[in-house]
Amino acid sequence: MDIRAKGVPSGWAGPIKSWVESLAIAGRSKATIYTRQDHVQRMARGLSVEPNKVSRSQLIEWLAAQNWSRETRRSAQQSIRQFWAWAASNGVVSASPAVGLPHVKAANPMPRPAPPIVVETGLMNADARTRLILLCAVDVGMRRSEIAQIHLDDIEPDLTGWSIIAHGKGNKDRRIPLPDDLAAELVRACRNGGGFAFPGNVDGHLSARYVGKLATRALPGIWTLHTLRHRCGTDVYQASGDIMAVRDLLGHSSVATTQRYIATDQDRLRAALSARRAAS
Repeated sequence: MDIRAKGVPSGWAGPIKSWVESLAIAGRSKATIYTRQDHVQRMARGLSVEPNKVSRSQLIEWLAAQNWSRETRRSAQQSIRQFWAWAASNGVVSASPAVGLPHVKAANPMPRPAPPIVVETGLMNADARTRLILLCAVDVGMRRSEIAQIHLDDIEPDLTGWSIIAHGKGNKDRRIPLPDDLAAELVRACRNGGGFAFPGNVDGHLSARYVGKLATRALPGIWTLHTLRHRCGTDVYQASGDIMAVRDLLGHSSVATTQRYIATDQDRLRAALSARRAAS
């Protein structure tokens, strides 16, 4: 794993590298480490002073100026608190300037499954590589970090067809059934890419961030790769009615998380409202 601190001001590279190494030996997943490292490197570039010269007021001013969504802010501030706690306990700074920073409450977003026209437009706009990325999200509900890491060794036949081992959050792997045509495309891409379906410069594959960027370029308007994952979860639930199966497919630890991905069938809502009006 490449854990160099890239493009940061003087005094930051060594502490960030050591902190990232501590995350690695604690067993954090590669996706988590890259996300945490990116948050702290952004902070280092934004503050532009050495770690031992950062004041609490400087940190708060920089955080307040960031135009982040609630979930991005929640994740970034977790990373930043963790870094400064490590820096204080390892003698990089005398005290953490992040002590007492408010915790950001998790958002409770509505499901946002991409409509069929959005999926169709994205697939038409995409080149072959990006099209395959989109299919991994909309057909089988994979995360961008899981898509980035797809390797030939992860794709295997099972008793009824093909499966892929997805390397999920928190080093939690899961087995996902693959449609035969998608399995064939992924195997071909992996062989052409020397093992990885999407070869790149992050341990041999593309970064999760770049996978998401490719998808966003192909999809119209505000739609993202994550909304294709919502589309998959919604479709599977409406077809099966089995929320536990959807939870396992999407790799959630809680059904409550899965419920945030599933949009209620609008036809059922319309029928319920029509029945109520007819009865009144």
